[in-house]
Amino acid sequence: MPFNQFTPRNFTPDAIQMYAPVTSGVYGISNAREWIYIGETDNIQGALLTHLQGLKTALMKREPTGFVFEACNESNRSTRQDRLVAEYGPACNRPAQHS
Repeated sequence: MPFNQFTPRNFTPDAIQMYAPVTSGVYGISNAREWIYIGETDNIQGALLTHLQGLKTALMKREPTGFVFEACNESNRSTRQDRLVAEYGPACNRPAQHS
């Protein structure tokens, strides 16, 4: 089952502060080509802002441009994250490939 909010917001500090709530939930970060990361947290806005500040992370190297989120309680977050990861297959949620 896809994210409830399907249209991404811009992955910028202003948009995160304007649209992302300071509440429990799951979130997804993407660019025009792929889903990059799906996470769960007790503070959606804080988690997104933290990702934005990690300039040299694998997530930021994929040049994210948008985010979506769903508010949900702590008891459902992990299960919802797992379902979204299985559905979307985000690049930074995949196990590391070893050659």
